[in-house]
Amino acid sequence: MAIAVAAPFGEITEEAFDQHFAINVKGALFTVQKALPLLREGASVILNASVVGSKGWEAVSVYSATKAALRSFARTWTSDLKGRRIRVNVVSPGVIDTPGLSGLMNADHEQLNAAFAERVPLGRLGHPEEIAKAISFLASEESSYVTGIELFVDGGLAQI
Repeated sequence: MAIAVAAPFGEITEEAFDQHFAINVKGALFTVQKALPLLREGASVILNASVVGSKGWEAVSVYSATKAALRSFARTWTSDLKGRRIRVNVVSPGVIDTPGLSGLMNADHEQLNAAFAERVPLGRLGHPEEIAKAISFLASEESSYVTGIELFVDGGLAQI
């Protein structure tokens, strides 16, 4: 679970900051830490970040910072867990066509598609199934030599 509440710089409240970091960062850290005894040697941990952790879009600085923190966790936990050969990676979705995105942007589906299609090099929003396929790969033995990475599943948005 994560939260994302937009607020322009200069209008960010301490309460909003604390809530974002408690849910998005603290929640991830203590969930994974609690799961460590249950993870077998060679297991895979996959964190869910976001393209906004790299993009610098306006009014989402706190949310972006929480997602950048998750990217940092993936890198440092890779070192922390190397003795158990536990792979830690992060998936950073781009603009994904979900009901939550429509609600966040307060726009109807068509307006949202049009607004983001221009920004995404592939010319469309992503689909949840595309994120699931990337996560499935990182969880599988087919990615046995992949750790500490941030995999952007974003239609090229963060790269261009």
